[in-house]
Amino acid sequence: MTDEAIFRHIDHTLLKAVSSWAEIEKLCAEAIRFKTASVCVPRSYVKPIQKAYGEGVNICTVIGFPLGYSVTRAKALETEQALTEGASEIDMVINIGDIKNGDFEKVKQEISTLKKITEKNILKVIIETCYLTQEEKIRLCEIVTDAEADYIKTSTGFGTGGATLADVELFKLHIGPSVKIKAAGGVKTREDLEAFINAGCERIGTSSAVALLTGGTAAGY
Repeated sequence: MTDEAIFRHIDHTLLKAVSSWAEIEKLCAEAIRFKTASVCVPRSYVKPIQKAYGEGVNICTVIGFPLGYSVTRAKALETEQALTEGASEIDMVINIGDIKNGDFEKVKQEISTLKKITEKNILKVIIETCYLTQEEKIRLCEIVTDAEADYIKTSTGFGTGGATLADVELFKLHIGPSVKIKAAGGVKTREDLEAFINAGCERIGTSSAVALLTGGTAAGY
């Protein structure tokens, strides 16, 4: 697989709490140079990136990140503002507590609410697989499909574990045909990148792709 083919699947990511504008500028410059699918950045940087780069950078941002337990209205307002300020892709975190309490309908309604806001923009749903049972993962595949989200995403990168090929294979068995897969967290080698793409991931969220493929330095998830 060529470097160019891999980069087309990469959400070039920098989500550290201490991320500086200089680091964000470096991220965006790399995204432009290597033609990554997007940059995935903190909400606070959406507007500055839009102002500095316009349509030169496809902006993805995170909502309810990384714990997911903010209320739906807060996530909705955050999503609305992110889209207004220039984001075109939204990666939301579900409320895992709702899943543990068996309140699957509440999770579905929240995803549906955000999808109505994003409309034709892309909505990715982070389910944080490291905290879930096999049965919960399967149920969430069904929920994400029924709520008409665009992607199911494995992880925030801030949990106790990241993406696994086993979870990608499980997703493929249980998501609907309109749902794509994003892997994130723990993708650390070129072989990992190729393996997840070959397994069926349309996107990979990582800060390491440029460093892995060019010998540079990763900015950090």
